Amino acid sequence: MKIFLIACCVAFMFNGFSQSHSLIVGTYDSPKSAGIYVYDFNSSDGSAKEISHIKTSNPSYICISPNKEVVYAVNENADKNGKGGSVTSFAFDRKSGTLSQINSQSSEGSNPCHIITDKTGKWLIVGNYSSGNFSVLPVKGNGELLPASQAVQMQGKSIDSLRQNSPHVHSSLLTAKGILYVADLGTDKIMNYIFDEKKGIVKPSVQNFVNVVPGSGPRHMDISADGKYLYVVQELSGMVTLFSTRNKTLKKLQTISTLPANFKGAAGSADIHISPDGNFLYASNRAESNTIAIYKINQRKGLLSLIGHQSTLGLAPRNFNFDPSGKYLLAANQNSDEIVIFERNKITGLLNDTGKRIIVGKPVCLKWL
Repeated sequence: MKIFLIACCVAFMFNGFSQSHSLIVGTYDSPKSAGIYVYDFNSSDGSAKEISHIKTSNPSYICISPNKEVVYAVNENADKNGKGGSVTSFAFDRKSGTLSQINSQSSEGSNPCHIITDKTGKWLIVGNYSSGNFSVLPVKGNGELLPASQAVQMQGKSIDSLRQNSPHVHSSLLTAKGILYVADLGTDKIMNYIFDEKKGIVKPSVQNFVNVVPGSGPRHMDISADGKYLYVVQELSGMVTLFSTRNKTLKKLQTISTLPANFKGAAGSADIHISPDGNFLYASNRAESNTIAIYKINQRKGLLSLIGHQSTLGLAPRNFNFDPSGKYLLAANQNSDEIVIFERNKITGLLNDTGKRIIVGKPVCLKWL
């Protein structure tokens, strides 16, 4: 009887308390959005309830501090001087589920569109799209931001005269070994740096950069749990390129399309994520496709095999993410003002519509706290 009661208590704890997670949503300014939203998401049934929101300008990308106490957001803005972008920090109150602003600092560029924190929580790395640079911002223990300690300017262009006439930093990824990869959509390069977490500065790695196919437009990246394989989605070509990371250098292993067969429109590929179990990779397409490509990952070689495509049931899936249980995939359809909640089959990798939606204006970025 005691064993039975203990088992029931454990089951209740896992199916009750631990199934509740805080979902943080960044948006673009619009009549239907009001900054950053906090939702309570229940992984037992895929339901979500708004807890709070806080106004800030164009918080299009966010990240969470390692201690889960602070939310950082870019303010994707620009001015005539090329430094109109900023970063704002918010303290998160676990009991009330509310955010309160701490302070803001310049991103040292225009239209910052991506932000990450290092594992120590002492530094933020911010990518400025329009000015084609990235900056490193120091963070105090309470989440207060200090002026940038370094700003790195990219140089060059590529073959697409409309989108690639100058550098456009779109994202960065920091590995457990201190390697920083920076995707430059404007120059078709993946930059390769060494990050000093004590000084908050970067320096070129052994391999300063690697090129992708001209006109591809590298956008976002994800890396395998063991750090051996880097996957890059390219916005303009609609391709995913796989690199090995051996010896701190990137070597191209595979390039595969994200688009449905016979699709002739623009790609507009946006986001890319490996599933929590490491078995599948997903990549989103906007423009006219509005789909998520689903791939099986070869665990020995990292290679991708296309399984299929899932309509996001909305317009412009800018970002998507998995809930902490790995049971659900949430797709942020920016242009149809809603987040569509799919249930993920962990065996096949395929997605099924739950019928559940989170209605929010211009959703762009989804993070879990």
